[in-house]
Amino acid sequence: MAGEVKPNFAKYLGLPGSAPNTAAQDSIVKSPSCSSLNLGASCQQSGQNSHNLGEISNNSTSSADLQHRLNQAFMKKIPPGAEASNILVGEVDFLDRAIIAFVRLSQATNLGDLTEVPVPTRFLFILLGPSGNLGRYHEIGRAMATLMSDEVFHDVAYKAKSRQDLLAGVDEFLDAVTVLPPGAWDPSIRIEPPQQLPSQESRKKTETQEVKIDEEEEEEKEREESGLKRSGRLFGGLINDVKRKRPWYLSDFTDALALQSIASIFFLYFACLTPIITFGGLLGDATGERIAAIESLLSGAICGILYGLFSGQPLTILGSTGPVLVFETILFDFCRDNDLEYLPLRLWIGLWTTLILLILVAFDASALVCYITRFTEENFATLISFIFIYKSVEKVLDIGHYNPLMSPITPYPGQCLCTAPNDTSLESSGDFKWYNLNSSACVFYNGTMEGPGCISTYPDIYLFSIILYASTFSIAVFLKEFKFTPFFPTKIRCTISDFAVVIAILLMTVADVLMGLNTPKLQVPAKFQPTWHGRGWLIPFFGEKNPWWTAIATILPALLATILIFMDQQITAVIINRHENKLKKGCGYHLDLFVLAILIAVCSILGLPWFVAATVLAMTHVNSLRMESECSAPGEKPQFLVGLSVLFTSVLQHIPMPVLYGVFLYMGVSSLKGSQLFDRMLIMFMPQKYQPDYVFLRSVPTRRVHVFTLIQLTCLAILWIIKSYKPTSIGFPLMLVVMIGVRKLLDFVFTQRIKRFWMM
Repeated sequence: MAGEVKPNFAKYLGLPGSAPNTAAQDSIVKSPSCSSLNLGASCQQSGQNSHNLGEISNNSTSSADLQHRLNQAFMKKIPPGAEASNILVGEVDFLDRAIIAFVRLSQATNLGDLTEVPVPTRFLFILLGPSGNLGRYHEIGRAMATLMSDEVFHDVAYKAKSRQDLLAGVDEFLDAVTVLPPGAWDPSIRIEPPQQLPSQESRKKTETQEVKIDEEEEEEKEREESGLKRSGRLFGGLINDVKRKRPWYLSDFTDALALQSIASIFFLYFACLTPIITFGGLLGDATGERIAAIESLLSGAICGILYGLFSGQPLTILGSTGPVLVFETILFDFCRDNDLEYLPLRLWIGLWTTLILLILVAFDASALVCYITRFTEENFATLISFIFIYKSVEKVLDIGHYNPLMSPITPYPGQCLCTAPNDTSLESSGDFKWYNLNSSACVFYNGTMEGPGCISTYPDIYLFSIILYASTFSIAVFLKEFKFTPFFPTKIRCTISDFAVVIAILLMTVADVLMGLNTPKLQVPAKFQPTWHGRGWLIPFFGEKNPWWTAIATILPALLATILIFMDQQITAVIINRHENKLKKGCGYHLDLFVLAILIAVCSILGLPWFVAATVLAMTHVNSLRMESECSAPGEKPQFLVGLSVLFTSVLQHIPMPVLYGVFLYMGVSSLKGSQLFDRMLIMFMPQKYQPDYVFLRSVPTRRVHVFTLIQLTCLAILWIIKSYKPTSIGFPLMLVVMIGVRKLLDFVFTQRIKRFWMM
């Protein structure tokens, strides 16, 4: 597009402007070979003074074929589909007045070496003027480059149809721009870019649009984008999810070869393996070893592989959850008290649960997830993060119970005296008092410490476990932030950052081996066989004790299991699919639930534990694949390695448990990053002048922010109490439904404008 520019440019140049009645000459350039319009003065020049910009295009074909060195580091930071704007200024000795042209090409064209990187050019700004004013020309070029870098003017330049459209864009930019006076800032000093760029959406709306926002239309649009709008036909949502997934399916495999994805696989392998084995041990205690560690490993492998291959959102990681463990415990106790076989009864519950979940998929029940707002999401995610942090600390302290610290002034609980060996010659002398020897001297003389006070404790183990725990967390945090330091080239920094947790695990494992202390190690089953000798890998429908009517009676517990699984799965999916994560491949709530229903049936038939979406593991997965540049982050999960863990027993048994507890602490802390609830918790303890520049603090009074935070913390405390006590923990998913109701009640407390900053 070419057009006449406002006479202000001529004023800045110190040159006479065009006559006010000069007619604007507008045209849309149809090809790169076009003649440009003079924007600051008349185009009528002598033949020797006229310049045809088509020469640039004529030379572009040959220039594009030239081999030139590319700035690969810069090219990686440019998003796909980007187009360039070239600003060209210069002085010549045959012009009396400045000539300015602004050109928009109808087709973006590669102009060879004109750009630093091979990006097609869409816009050209050309300024030629008489000699002696090159500094002013350069400043005008800088001003034009600033205009083209602005998000709003950038859109105006693409859509402008006349000179007036461009001038309106310039005027809007001048109204919104912030100017620093030269006396307040040295222009030679660079201003650091902000950590978060403010949204420019308000600038794009006209005054009439800002008067009133149709909330219902906006919510409807968000539902369509997230796939949470009812289709109106059976399995319509599932079909739409499959269509959304199909174009990205192959890339899930090719993108997994990226170095960052490989680092994520190794990190999450250890992050998934430990809770699977721990959950298997707890489940074995609760079910009389009917389902234990080896069954949990097999379930993790089957569920992880199938879910990763066929789900709509493979970033979600399946794992064990507390409510499911409580459900299994209650079911086993019921079977034991009523002389019923646990595994066959559980099989029917799993099959009914699968059927109910399939019915929910058929009628697009996942669309109800749209009522789960940020209020409920952050309560749930923050609670799980706090539990990870709390449990990691608790597990390390438990090591101190088995290897307590012994103070020199603290007596042993009972006598522990040294006794002489049978073949000693010192005892026959009669004057050697063995009971006065300490443990070291007793061992030196081949004696034996005996008595009720003899406790085989090693305080060094507890102290060293604390060192391993804290060091693993500290190293992981330090190396994860290493890419923001000025040391080493960018690629090396990013590689170290990607493998931060893996490096921390390796370093601390080597330190443990070198110290030689008997710290608690990861225990992996060595044989692939059912834990309980009275069962096989296929569960009978009724067994020897269960009557036929148990197949019908299990519908009621299946309804409760469905609620547990549906809420755990979908809330985690909502958290993963947030707009803030900027996922490239969309979501698939209906497809995820369909695949999960099939997995529930498979695990029930094989007698394996049910796995659902694990919130912290899934959030950690997303964070480990987060990219600062415009690259896709797929995420192949490490569940295949989980299934092979039985073959790695000789290697895994050297990994200290305190190191893995440190990984748990890292996952819990890193999951809080970006949580608005956690940010608002921190600002409650900050003076107002030191508070960060959050968007909601600009638009909402601080007192109202604190009131809302206290309400949310109260709900969080209630959820913690309910989940912490075994009798009430099974009702935890139902309390999440109550949280949705609490969110609706807040409509009567806070205005719609305030709630938009917190809960939408």
